[in-house]
Amino acid sequence: MRRAASLKIFILGLFAGVVLLTLLWIRVSPWTSYPVGKVAAVALEHGAPGWVREVRVRPGGIEVDTSVAVATPQTGNRLVEITVESDPGRYAYGLPIFLALLLSARGPGRTWRALAGFALLVPLQAFSLVMHLLMQVVLTAQLDVRILRVAQWQLEALVYGYQVGVLVLPTLAPMVLWLWLDRQFVNEVVIQAWRRAMPTARGAGPAPQAAPAPTGAVDAVGAAPRPAGMAPAGSPADPAAVPHRAQEAAADDSMPSPLPHLPPSLGGKVSGSAAATLPVRKKQR
Repeated sequence: MRRAASLKIFILGLFAGVVLLTLLWIRVSPWTSYPVGKVAAVALEHGAPGWVREVRVRPGGIEVDTSVAVATPQTGNRLVEITVESDPGRYAYGLPIFLALLLSARGPGRTWRALAGFALLVPLQAFSLVMHLLMQVVLTAQLDVRILRVAQWQLEALVYGYQVGVLVLPTLAPMVLWLWLDRQFVNEVVIQAWRRAMPTARGAGPAPQAAPAPTGAVDAVGAAPRPAGMAPAGSPADPAAVPHRAQEAAADDSMPSPLPHLPPSLGGKVSGSAAATLPVRKKQR
């Protein structure tokens, strides 16, 4: 069973591998990118026969003679055919990125994966090179559809293809190929590390704070809070509070009643407002 490398070792090895392999690739790029130039030449000759007359490929360079003629001040306003050239390795820098990913994983079968990745990258890098060369022709003709002898939608499709081939494919293609060719390492190390990090990230949030305790307790639902230390209603009285309550009760008895004492001979009940207006009757002897 394959022994998976740790994620930290993989990342450190990836950074070091990209730097070292890129420096090495710069020296050998004219030969490693030569297949890219050959595939691009075939694509130009068969894909744009109305523009391309001849394509010449050599290690480290590709030259395209076209049938598109423009008049510029540099040529004395005479019609001259456009010739464009480029380096086949211009957009082939995805190869050292792919090899760095593969070597950092340290898994078995790296040789056949490296060869398969190199073969699969060649047509993608050739597409980027073709879009780059065709865009040079379009820009030299100043996007004039009459000179280029194409429809407007074809010109717009060429512009979008150039953006994808130059901005997206050179960097994205090697990563996608590595994810596909080295799926076992991705499942054992990358995905497992991500799954282990998810519960940690979820539990890293701040702990919920408890609500502050009220200064007084509540005897029942809807009742007013009582001061701390006071016994609830219906509970046995605090012995320390009995003398204090007895003094309060004696003070209440000594206060005069707001209503006069009526003799029972009057009978009935008198409201508080009526009793306040009745004169006090003297007791007859």
